[in-house]
Parts: sequence; structure tokens; C-alpha cells
Amino acid sequence: MVGADNQRLREDFLLETLFEKDRLNLVYTHIDRMIVGGAIPAEAALEISDGAAVGTEGFFDAREMGIANLGGAGVVEVDGQRFEVANRDVVYVGRGTKAVTLSSLAADEPAHFYMNSVPAGVDLPSVLITKAQSKPVTMGDEARANKRTLRMYIHPEVSPSCLLLMGITQLAPGSIWNTEPPHVHERRMEAYLYFDLAPEDRVMHFMGEPSEVRALSVANLQGVLSPAWSIHMGAGTGPYAFVWGMTGENQAYNDVTPVAIVDLR
Repeated sequence: MVGADNQRLREDFLLETLFEKDRLNLVYTHIDRMIVGGAIPAEAALEISDGAAVGTEGFFDAREMGIANLGGAGVVEVDGQRFEVANRDVVYVGRGTKAVTLSSLAADEPAHFYMNSVPAGVDLPSVLITKAQSKPVTMGDEARANKRTLRMYIHPEVSPSCLLLMGITQLAPGSIWNTEPPHVHERRMEAYLYFDLAPEDRVMHFMGEPSEVRALSVANLQGVLSPAWSIHMGAGTGPYAFVWGMTGENQAYNDVTPVAIVDLR
């Protein structure tokens, strides 16, 4: 990252156009082989099944996936099993699945499906995890403008997976920092998807090694990739939430190394 200009950083780490009407966009990140995707199935259903791009006959032959709905009510069908997915519900799709079909209940209020997929070594059943079933954890401090509620969805304490972790964090009114102080987790990478931002607002997402901190300006429904060597910390100019997804050597959420603000350069 040292020596990269702002445009290079955006090309390598920012996912600007994940969501397009009636189109499935999947990005193979090559960071721990996570695939990040977005879909807005308004007029037509969208299917995930072909594995040519990942070198297998079927997409899920050696992969699992988390699908979060950030829009209107939708439907995720997994090998014919129908899950009705409300806003901020998540579907876990297990390895060995043949086909996933995404659709919306109303074309004028379509679902916005956000996807994280990673290699998996075990077969686990696909399941719907509703917002009510997620595990909320409140953290931070209003005085430091970093109070937030983190909801675990795909997590050993809620719904198991092989290596994928996935959840949604909502900032409290008046708070702007999504984590502060920052940290790194050398044994896991992370992907962020910022959402529920007003068109005029941005999240300033700080990344890089602690001695080389840089910032990306991130708009609504844009994603950021955070390699294991990078800090991550963000501040919004208005209200926002974000989906976090992780994969790597373990699923220990607290396996992190904090970085003091005074040590950032």
C-alpha cells in the first residue's frame, strides 16, 4: 500500500458498484478468497449456481455464503427451500447447495441482497437467521461518539458455519465512529458494507498499517476490503449502519490486537 495514490487504493479496496437493478454482481477479492456480492432482483429473479468462475461445477461445491437483506422484503430459495427474508435478516447457505434464487416480494420495494462467500470444509444446513434471532452486543460510549449495537448472525453463538462470520452493526444516534480505537486481526480478513447513508453523507474509512494510515470516502451501499494487516476504523458524516463479514484461521471474534490512537501515523 505504501506509495499507492488515492485512485489505486480505491481500485484495490473499495467496491463501488455492487448493487444494480436486476443484476447479480460478484467480486472475487483474492483476499482469503472471499467473494463479495450484491443484487437487487426487482423485475426478475436472480440465480447463483454455476461454479465456472471458482473452478468447480457448482458455485457451492466448496463454498458457504451469508446473504443479508438490506432492502424490502425478499425471498431466498435454497434448493427449493423458501426463506422469506425481511430487512436485516440473514440467510446462511451451506456447502453442497446446488442453486440459490433471489427475488423480491414487491418490485417497487425490492430486496437488496448483500453476499459474502468463503471456502468451506464442512457441510452445514442452510438456515434463516432473523434480526430477532441475532445476538445483540452494545458497546462504546456516547461521550466518545462510538456507541453502537453489534448483532451477531453467522457466529458460533448464534448459527454455526465453517469459517464465515457475519453480522450487522448500528450506530447509536449522535455516534459517528464504528470502532475506536482501531485494531487489526492478523488471523482474519474483513469486508464492510456501509448502508442506510443519506445520498449526501459519507463514511471516512481509515485503513492501512498503523504507521501508514490512509482514508477512503465511502458512499451508501459501497463495500470496503480490509486485509489482515490493515487497521479499520470509520467515521460517518451522518447516520449509518454496516454489515461486517470475516474469514480466516478462526472464528474467535475477540482475537484482535488493539492499536492506540496515539500510535497512528
